[in-house]
Amino acid sequence: MMNRVGSTMRGAVLIGPEKIEIRDVPVPAPQAGEILLKVEAATTCGTDVKVFIRGGHPRMLKVPTLFGHEMAGRVAVVGDGVVRFKEGDGVVVANSAPCDMCQPCLMGRENLCEDLYYLNGAYAEYLLVPERFVARNTHHIPEGLSFDRAALTEPLACVLHGMAACELDRYGVRGPVDIVVYGGGPIGLLFVGALAMEGHRVVLADPNPNRLAVGAKLGASETVEIRRGGGQVGKLRAVTNGGPWVAVDATGVPEVWHDAIATVRPGGLVNLFGGCAPGTSIELDTHLLHYSEITVKGVYHHRPETVRRALALLANPEFKADLLLGRRMPIENVEQALRAMIAKEALKVVISADAE
Repeated sequence: MMNRVGSTMRGAVLIGPEKIEIRDVPVPAPQAGEILLKVEAATTCGTDVKVFIRGGHPRMLKVPTLFGHEMAGRVAVVGDGVVRFKEGDGVVVANSAPCDMCQPCLMGRENLCEDLYYLNGAYAEYLLVPERFVARNTHHIPEGLSFDRAALTEPLACVLHGMAACELDRYGVRGPVDIVVYGGGPIGLLFVGALAMEGHRVVLADPNPNRLAVGAKLGASETVEIRRGGGQVGKLRAVTNGGPWVAVDATGVPEVWHDAIATVRPGGLVNLFGGCAPGTSIELDTHLLHYSEITVKGVYHHRPETVRRALALLANPEFKADLLLGRRMPIENVEQALRAMIAKEALKVVISADAE
């Protein structure tokens, strides 16, 4: 079977800050409990951009290494003992797998697993999927869902986890909630689309008119063009009748964190989803937090349950996820794709060995 697959494959290897080499590397052979995935689609991500610029990631990978983590493909080879999957199955492999044994896992907070195992290497023809991923965070693709859309499962799963953290049910008893989303990148736009699908009134704030236009197509009830660097609270409170119940930061910019906290009405919740650079700190208005009973939450990553829900939502044709997908590019063009994201010329690019 491995002879049919071949002994080598092309892959994008990150070797340092803004340094990528396309190499022929050995195709790994799956051992017991593992599978070999033929990557049909891998989507670029803001985290991959950070990894590219910084030359690594303290949690997820160290150079030199194959990288890329949003993926969908077909099972090419199964290792001994694998029964849930067979060759030819279309699957999504999440980029992390929890241990299911530590206290956070037992509390249903697998994203905070004390031994969270990360997986990278999607910008290649094949990817070896370790046993823990096969057992706990690999999922069949619903019939009719394309590989390109299915590759969006990981970021959407993060968004659905973020939505759960917003505790929308405590506001939604009497109808939809006013929500402001700061940031019209892929994550912010997925927030807009998923929240709008649930019937909430979503206001998208971003400096880029093109991204605001995509947000409107995804269901934003209003879009607000803001300038960079914060100081935009007045604009957002004005269009939400004194402030939304929920503000979501999808920028990872400290000044926008300040704005998000100052935007919500008394009793509101702030979802600090966008991760700031390591070592960043902000000042908090203690009077505002205390007397207005504002809830501030940091939110990270996804859980196996939100991965399953994301796949189901992507299979719904009413969810316009294709608006995020730009050009398809071959593995050789990974650097070009990431630079297109840096220049805000693309929201996401689909990387595929079969792209021309």
